[in-house]
Amino acid sequence: MIPWEIKAREFGNCNCSYGCPCQFSDLPTHGNCEAVVGMEIDEGHHGETDLAGVRFACIMQWPGAVHEGQGKCQPIIDSRASKAQQEAVLKIISGEDTEPGKTVFQVFFTTYEQVFEPIVAEIDFEVDIDGRKGLIRIDGVMETSGSPIKNPVTGEEHRARIDLPDGFEYSLAEVGSGTTKTHGNIELDLRESYAQFAHIHLNNNGIVKK
Repeated sequence: MIPWEIKAREFGNCNCSYGCPCQFSDLPTHGNCEAVVGMEIDEGHHGETDLAGVRFACIMQWPGAVHEGQGKCQPIIDSRASKAQQEAVLKIISGEDTEPGKTVFQVFFTTYEQVFEPIVAEIDFEVDIDGRKGLIRIDGVMETSGSPIKNPVTGEEHRARIDLPDGFEYSLAEVGSGTTKTHGNIELDLRESYAQFAHIHLNNNGIVKK
């Protein structure tokens, strides 16, 4: 097993209501799961390959709950990454070199029945985790925006967090509102649904706890 470790910032949006039942071992709000996620690696490596600065994204869709399988995934890797970096990230997000059940990448990969050929394209990515704001833009493929939840009475920003001490993706995530439009193999149209903003620190064995 090739050792790897990444510290990254994550912004994701799914079709569930704010809070996302999956985070609480419940069934998805609408009976199915559709989601996008983007990350930028601040520090990291896969073996000898330095991954700092690499961006990647995924578009995902399941006909039911994630654990019921039959999912589809469209991986996207930033074209500014080197060939070695692209290959390394694809190995990580496909669950290679990872202990079974220890990362969100490995777990999700076991639920896909179809993984499309990776798209290599320039990824615009911005995220303010504490501010609950984010942007993922990939020309012709995806545009996702994130913002704080607004109180329906006062219009003021509402802040909520999800704390998962034994999670396999993050330990603490800020919750916000996301809107997404995708094109291509998986077409999604999500509007003001669950969004999460988190610091990610993972290696072959799952979350790296400080």
